[in-house]
Formats: sequence, structure tokens, C-alpha cells
Amino acid sequence: MLKVVAGFIVGILFTAVAGYLMMPSLMFTERPSPYGMEETIARIQHNIAGNPTLKANGWSLSGLRNPAKAVQTDGGNVLPVMMIEACSTKYSKPILKDDTVRFLSILMPCKVSVYKKQDGKVYIGSMNAGLMGKMFGPMVGDVMGQVAEDQKQFFVFDPKAPAPQMILPTATPAAGGSGGGAGGGC
Repeated sequence: MLKVVAGFIVGILFTAVAGYLMMPSLMFTERPSPYGMEETIARIQHNIAGNPTLKANGWSLSGLRNPAKAVQTDGGNVLPVMMIEACSTKYSKPILKDDTVRFLSILMPCKVSVYKKQDGKVYIGSMNAGLMGKMFGPMVGDVMGQVAEDQKQFFVFDPKAPAPQMILPTATPAAGGSGGGAGGGC
């Protein structure tokens, strides 16, 4: 009997440790880009802004930020990092209307990070919205599952398509976003 209980406890501990170690790689995804920084950013932006399905689901660009700029301005030497911000009112509305999950507004707008690493390659980082949503109950899980499905289309690159121009932020403080883009904030 003691061996069974000890085995059960060891199994629980093993599962907990494995979950703890694997959680970061499950919550966030990182994929290499076949393009340079600007082209990767531009292709993701145009996928969001120009995809009819994403438009029908309420997606629009809400900003483009350079978090590395503040570090560089402060004298730090960091590799390039850019954040593309996009939002869908279709998906943000049910979360923002519900007092019990409104704190999840911290996840809005949806952010995609494009950055360079020491190996010289460009990478795309994003949150695993589907998995994240499951932690907050059925309504949020359903909404974030739909976000995750749409996000897949952000990263579909057609190598035969010419490189588009980056969509630079415009000075529209009334839009509610953090630096403009093609649409307002969420």
C-alpha cells in the first residue's frame, strides 16, 4: 500500500514539474521568419488588414511599437524588436462587457512580436490564445479559441507575392490604440 501511495505522489510531482517546465513553450510560440524584419512585419500587417475573413471577424491593426527603442535611447545595445498590435471588436466585446473577465483587457490588443536574435535570424513570437483562454472558463475559452484560429492566418506567407510596404502608425490619439495603424484600438 505504501508503494502505491508513494508512486502516486511521485507521479503527481513529476507531472507538476513537467508542466512547470513546459508551460512557457505552451503559452507562447516562436517561429522563424523566412524574411527580414521589415518584410516580416509588412506581410503580417497586410495579412491582418487585407484578409477578407479577418476583416469579417472585425480585425484591424491598432498599432506598431518599438519596445527596443527605449532601451537603445537609454544607451543599451539590443537587437531589433517590433510589436504589431491588432484587435477584433467581435472578440473583445464579450470579454470587455463581462465584469468577471474584464481584467483580461490586459491581453488586448493582440500582440505579435517580430525580433532578431544573435543568430542573425528574424523570429515571430505570439501568445497561444487558445490555450490561454481555456484557463478562464468556457466563454473566454470559446472566444480565445476563435482568436487562435484567426491568428493562424496572420502568419500565412505567400513567397510568390511581392513584399508589401510596412503600414506605419499615424498620429490618431483619439483612436484608442497605441500609435495608430489602420484601425482603432479595442
